[in-house]
Amino acid sequence: MSLYLYELVPTGPANRTIEEFGARAEKEGGALIEAQVTGASRIFAITEFADCRAPALPADDVLATAVDGPHQVRLVGAELAAIKAARPTAGYLVEWDIPAEIDMDTYLARKKANAPKYADVPEVSFLRTYVREDMDKCLCFYDAPDEAAVRRARDAVSTPVDRLHELADPKI
Repeated sequence: MSLYLYELVPTGPANRTIEEFGARAEKEGGALIEAQVTGASRIFAITEFADCRAPALPADDVLATAVDGPHQVRLVGAELAAIKAARPTAGYLVEWDIPAEIDMDTYLARKKANAPKYADVPEVSFLRTYVREDMDKCLCFYDAPDEAAVRRARDAVSTPVDRLHELADPKI
């Protein structure tokens, strides 16, 4: 089984788009693992498909005005079974466009070395990261009281913020 990221700009309410997207993924033999909605109504959806065969799901009037993906991702910092069981939500999402000189092994070593530094910002909880296998970017999820706290946490681990999103309840 492999995980895939889709980014969607919904045509209507986010919860209906997530339900429709999940149904389409299931029809194609996959499963929606989680969906997070930004305050600007962009949906980041993680799916699971067998045999590395995630389908392209085109934009249309029902689903979304734009769909980016599928992009194969790797989960870091959490167990997939726990995410499936809890369908956890997060308060904030940080997108980091990974520099070209960083490969997956370098990224994972850096993440492991820096993770203890989150203790310097106890008001922030790092939850999980999805790293695109093509190393284009990663999505890091946090619980924090505000954006400033997330930025302090990112500074503590010496990792930049390319885009920071406050997340809304996707009602899934």
